[in-house]
Amino acid sequence: MPYQASAPARALEVDFVGQLAKFFPEATPVRIPIRLSRANGSENGNGTAGGNGWSPLEETVIEFGTPREVLFLVKHPLEFADAVLVESKDGALRAEASVVAAQYHPERTVVAGRFLKPVPNWIVKS
Repeated sequence: MPYQASAPARALEVDFVGQLAKFFPEATPVRIPIRLSRANGSENGNGTAGGNGWSPLEETVIEFGTPREVLFLVKHPLEFADAVLVESKDGALRAEASVVAAQYHPERTVVAGRFLKPVPNWIVKS
């Protein structure tokens, strides 16, 4: 019997994000590790970053991106219009986004966030 690793679970997670990516025709696979924070007060859907600051949420990976959106999987629930801060670990990307789509699965949520301001050249297609 062959040894099984965690690849099937990882493939399933990417597939969840891929399902949402179908609604974003410009989406490209990217695999960028990020730190994700939520705007203080955003838990109720009524706050933005403003002067309230950010609460660290978790580290995850942007699986797909467009020039205006990022798609990723989180373990913490996010809802439509929640404000998030997306930061790449190398510091090249730091942008505020608003949740524009969410698909709920057991123990995880697939999220699409739209940048609040243009982020030039964050995703480059060859």
